[in-house]
Amino acid sequence: MIEHVVVRGSAADGRMPRQGLSRVRLARMNAEQQVIAAAEDRASALAAGDAERLAGLLHKCFRWTSHTGESYSRSEYVRRNTKGHTVWRSQRLSGVEVVVVNDTAVLHAEVTDEVVGEGDELETFRMPMTQVWVRQEGDWMCLAGHAGPRRS
Repeated sequence: MIEHVVVRGSAADGRMPRQGLSRVRLARMNAEQQVIAAAEDRASALAAGDAERLAGLLHKCFRWTSHTGESYSRSEYVRRNTKGHTVWRSQRLSGVEVVVVNDTAVLHAEVTDEVVGEGDELETFRMPMTQVWVRQEGDWMCLAGHAGPRRS
């Protein structure tokens, strides 16, 4: 089982530009590892509230379906997760499985999300998550995703 932890403000949260270190690191990884690294970068951008970095990891045609069944475009997803009422603290991925076919990958994992809820209380949600990634010009971009249903 692979477990990936991304915590807001950690030294490992990948605040470096997507180009540079990422390119060197990705050159040494197989496709499955590259997709996991991209998913970790996405989780890190969520935890950091970094709209620019998050948008840079999402395909221009990106769609997300939330655990409540709501569907969001790329711009709405970025807004809701960086400037909306959801304040992220961390997202952990566990039990990560990736299948790659040519330039398309499907990632499935169990996520544990920590967000600040109403009354500034820290809330923890556990749920399955599936993401579809496509490789364009050497970079993996998240094309679509779905989380849920909530398990806790």
